[in-house]
Amino acid sequence: MLPDGWAKDVLIEVDAAGMISAVKGGATTAERAGAIAIENPVIPGMPNVHSHAFQRAMAGTTERAGPAGDNFWSWREQMYRFLDVLTPEDVETIATYLYVEMLEAGYTSVAEFHYLHHAPDGQRYADPAEMARRIVSAAEAAGIGLTLLPVLYQHSGFDRNGPVRGQRRFVHRIDDYAALIASCRKDLPEGMRLGIAPHSLRAVGPAEFADLLAIARTLPDDAPWHVHAAEQEQEVADCVAATGERPVQWLLNHANLNRHWCVVHATHMTSLESAGLAASGAVAGLCPSTEADLGDGLFDAEGFLKHDGFIGLGGDSHVAVDPFFELRLFEYGQRLTKLRRNLSEVKTGASVGDELYRRALVGGARAVAQPTGGLTAGARADWLVLDRDDPSLCGRPVDTLLDAAIFAPRSRPIKDVMAAGRLLVCDGVHHAREAAESRYRVVIQRLLGSR
Repeated sequence: MLPDGWAKDVLIEVDAAGMISAVKGGATTAERAGAIAIENPVIPGMPNVHSHAFQRAMAGTTERAGPAGDNFWSWREQMYRFLDVLTPEDVETIATYLYVEMLEAGYTSVAEFHYLHHAPDGQRYADPAEMARRIVSAAEAAGIGLTLLPVLYQHSGFDRNGPVRGQRRFVHRIDDYAALIASCRKDLPEGMRLGIAPHSLRAVGPAEFADLLAIARTLPDDAPWHVHAAEQEQEVADCVAATGERPVQWLLNHANLNRHWCVVHATHMTSLESAGLAASGAVAGLCPSTEADLGDGLFDAEGFLKHDGFIGLGGDSHVAVDPFFELRLFEYGQRLTKLRRNLSEVKTGASVGDELYRRALVGGARAVAQPTGGLTAGARADWLVLDRDDPSLCGRPVDTLLDAAIFAPRSRPIKDVMAAGRLLVCDGVHHAREAAESRYRVVIQRLLGSR
């Protein structure tokens, strides 16, 4: 699956750094001599633009009926109680297992929106970057491409009150946050990216956005910015009451949104906000399974895509770890609200699955600020080998494979996974799965066994 379409007899050359140095379709037998033959179709690996790794261990634990009005905000209270007992070792174990799962599922890079910084009582660790280093170690162990996004969190809401008890592990003063960014930048392994992440407008005020601009100047010009915005209707109403503007409107007017930004969720936008966000070049970071789980609402894709907006896929709370499922849920949500089929702005007769996957690749690569998202010279050697033995994929023409992978009841469409030139997944299993899963089971037994 090349940027301009499917091709046969493709020769891909990978250098010692794990980057693609050359791609040639229609390579002759002589040109392919000595190359490793891949008999199944190959597609680029998918970026995951939004992750809270520790929440993987919560999946399935919040499905008990609460009081009337059970919603995102009541779920958040359960999340606060859960993270109150997590140690740095727990976070590394959970993240390692999650990243192994991601690679097996077809994600080859991830943007970790990392806000769990401090000890349970809110005290700083001896190394203030302790938790960030645990995320880095997990990514190294799994082999996934990492964009580390240390999060600035300062207030409990638009009233600018101090944090509530459950938020004390998140909070930084601006000078401490600057020191965290500097520490992470100094020690970040080669090939990983570092970005800036104001948590949301309710947690970071207008004055602090100005402070963040000064911190961002210490990073490369193309460093990514990620922010939650317009996830919940209450958040939108509170933002209007506090600032006079809706969240995405405020960001467009005051934050200089551009191609280096990812606005996560962006669920509740007006048509003007949608058009403005698309025109800015920023990516809408969509997390369909989490947004469904939390009752957030549905992103209006039709209005955004008709303005050539960029979308990326995020796992967020990881109630699902499957990019194909996320794309199916995204498309089905649009069909249910518009009462029509195939809404991805595709040409008549074209593959909806192919179009959805390509859009998420392009926007995802932009959001993680990594050289990924396509099989082309200069990109990282991140690719997935589809399993033609899966009953839903066998016998299908190559240009319908992604329709089947996304919309058919397949079991596991991925056979092998290459990330940065390393073969990490063979026959559907990551080489580190056994050890990572064993450690994860121990942590889960301790955290949840008595519940």
